[in-house]
Amino acid sequence: MDKAELLARTKTFSLRIFKLVDQLPNGIGSRAIAQQVVRSGTAIGANYRAACRGRSTAEFAAKLGVVAEEADETVYWLELVRDGGFMAPARIDPLLAEANELTAIFTAARRTASKSNLKPQPSNIPS
Repeated sequence: MDKAELLARTKTFSLRIFKLVDQLPNGIGSRAIAQQVVRSGTAIGANYRAACRGRSTAEFAAKLGVVAEEADETVYWLELVRDGGFMAPARIDPLLAEANELTAIFTAARRTASKSNLKPQPSNIPS
């Protein structure tokens, strides 16, 4: 999957999150979950865009770590939606599967980027 495809996929995920929260019941618990899942779910794409503009491999890897954390947090909130009975599992499970896939993608990408950053770099310090 290339950068453009991943940017599109994370944007689509954000839009799906908005549609999900619009379908949640209007209660105190569901409103609290809705706010959290919107924050974390949309942060995935926003932080990935920022990572793509990283000035170094180290910065890119660090920002991918944030993306992976946001994706994993989104999994947690979606599990609460499902397990709390706020929405039928059949309606939430496809989005939860996508959140799990995004978590795995960005976790692996961060590891790969971090490993490439560990290679010895030429020194800029004059002898």
